[in-house]
Amino acid sequence: MRFLATCKMGLESTVTRQLKSLGIEVEQTLDARVIFTGDEEALFRALLWLRTAERVLLIVKEFEARTFTELFDGTEEVDWKRYLRKDSFIHVTGKSAHSTLFSVSDCQSIVKKAIVEKLKKSLHTDTLPESGAEVIVEAGILKDHVTLALDACGPGLSRRGYRTWNVTAPLSETLGAGIVLLSRYYPDLPLFDPMCGSGTMPIEAALIAQNRAPGLNREFAAQKWSFVDQSLFERTRTEARDSIRNIPVEIYGSDIDDRCIDVCKKHAKKAGVTVNWKVMPLSDFHTDLSGGVLVCNPPYGERLMEKKEIAALYKEMRRKFDALDRFNVSILSGVDGFETLYGKRADKQRKLSNGGMRCRLYQYFREKR
Repeated sequence: MRFLATCKMGLESTVTRQLKSLGIEVEQTLDARVIFTGDEEALFRALLWLRTAERVLLIVKEFEARTFTELFDGTEEVDWKRYLRKDSFIHVTGKSAHSTLFSVSDCQSIVKKAIVEKLKKSLHTDTLPESGAEVIVEAGILKDHVTLALDACGPGLSRRGYRTWNVTAPLSETLGAGIVLLSRYYPDLPLFDPMCGSGTMPIEAALIAQNRAPGLNREFAAQKWSFVDQSLFERTRTEARDSIRNIPVEIYGSDIDDRCIDVCKKHAKKAGVTVNWKVMPLSDFHTDLSGGVLVCNPPYGERLMEKKEIAALYKEMRRKFDALDRFNVSILSGVDGFETLYGKRADKQRKLSNGGMRCRLYQYFREKR
């Protein structure tokens, strides 16, 4: 089977590395998506373990379509009874970019109609009650190339299940994990986030350090698929539980807002990890530890603070972070001219997206591994 793992722009390499570390064959790495191949176990492992992917989909068919007739005919050629039951609730989602067929709602209707017509013919029936389990079919069209796929996730993979309380402008779990992975963090290193907000990056770091599968405590749409071995999924989940390393870690999160820290403690407890939380302004931040990782997602100014305050904050960040002994620093920012405000050119930059906002990860490396 062929699968598609979607991700935020800039995190493709992390998804590719994660798949390869799981022993899964990667066919192709593209912008915001990675195609991989494997059996049912590969699917289940990807769902449980991928930390930076947004979704995993089973590719059903690919074809070219520039007219609604071509879209209908291409969809109808699929042996849908292999994937759907007579009573399956068929939910078609869609997206289109740079294509002749640009009306997503019309494309969804055409695909749904073609699936229903093919099922009626295959099952020799005039009606489909759609009273059973939901199966999500995604019709994606890019440059007139149609990809029909089954969504294996349901809620996106960022929904780990531990974040039920929120603060202003929270960082998604998948992006938080991506920043930690890109920061050159290793479990034997201390990690600090001095502006931790809802605690996403420290919690994701703790999950990584203790080898906890991010999808361990949630359900997936694929668990309702009638054509896969569900007992194999449960065995894969059990193996993931057995692989947890309950080792002590040095992970610290602090924030000036005591309400944020209260939320962080709740999130960490629900995630099953231990993080050292503290209410503390950046001006008081310090550590005597030598060698480690610092990650942070400071305010950008558009939503949380005035630009003058941002300039002052970034100067304070530079002063505090330069005082650290052999720490690698990774800062996510959507502020234009960040390096000028911070006062230092980054060793490496990476374009990312945070909640639809373009931003960059600025990295300063002082500890080599």
